[in-house]
Amino acid sequence: MKTYLLNETGPASNLNLVETDMPHFAADEVLIRVKAISINPVDAKTRSGKGIFGKLKEEMPLVLGWDVAGTVEAVGESVTDFQIGDDVFGMIHFPGHGKAYAEYVASPASQLAFKPMNISFEEAAAATLAALTALQILRPNISKGQKVLIQSAAGGVGHFAIQIAKHLGAEVTGITSTKNVDFVKSLGADHVVDYLETPFESLRGFDFALDSLSGEFLEKLSFTVKDGGTLWTLPSGANLKDLAQRLEARSVRLGFHMVQSSGDDMRQIADWLESRKLQAHVSQVYDFDTLPKAHESIESGRTKGKIVIRL
Repeated sequence: MKTYLLNETGPASNLNLVETDMPHFAADEVLIRVKAISINPVDAKTRSGKGIFGKLKEEMPLVLGWDVAGTVEAVGESVTDFQIGDDVFGMIHFPGHGKAYAEYVASPASQLAFKPMNISFEEAAAATLAALTALQILRPNISKGQKVLIQSAAGGVGHFAIQIAKHLGAEVTGITSTKNVDFVKSLGADHVVDYLETPFESLRGFDFALDSLSGEFLEKLSFTVKDGGTLWTLPSGANLKDLAQRLEARSVRLGFHMVQSSGDDMRQIADWLESRKLQAHVSQVYDFDTLPKAHESIESGRTKGKIVIRL
């Protein structure tokens, strides 16, 4: 089968398309014939030696990727939930070695859900790591009626976070650029702030704010949260100790979340996708043999929705 191997960290050109053996699968796993793969910022960061490379470096060469949608080709002897021919999707072994950049992938059955019949494989692959991240952060941290602020609202995590926060009953404000204002409104945001016109650090009174950029942006976003509120960020490797101490004086809780593979959460996402309470926006689709170009695109930091690879 065709597989992308990363023999050493560096630019996207270090991803080499080669022929490899079919993966072995355990008794509790299924073998998936991959139809679509989703690309995330963590893919590019890990490829360059950042992200979760530290967790995986002893396994070189690496097969990157975690987000897949495809058809079950074979099942392990203890698998009862799926059978050959089922269409499935999920985020595999995150934050471990997912090995999704391949034509066939072995996945624990417990990390998958059935793909809704009314969405494409590309949409399903898109609604995995980014959607799980938004769900796992928002569900335990916000409640109905709260004022929620989502930074990078048009991005991968952000565009799911807008929709999920609305579904959970929050009053949602999204921060984005001028060109994406209408898109964020279409996701259901109650208010949209164009950061090119309004400095978002001037906003005030939010119960919860979600940051995805870290650094100086996290510092600025901290001013938007009211005393006793919550500020959440995505893992970046940044030292948050000083900011946490400053926020403690205002009783503002600062936290971050590393998304985890979960079949239960994937089934929740599948239900919302099927009922159209949640929609994945796929802005760019690349063929498998041009996957390195998708890495270059995700590194631009200007992605709208999700980037997907079609096999």
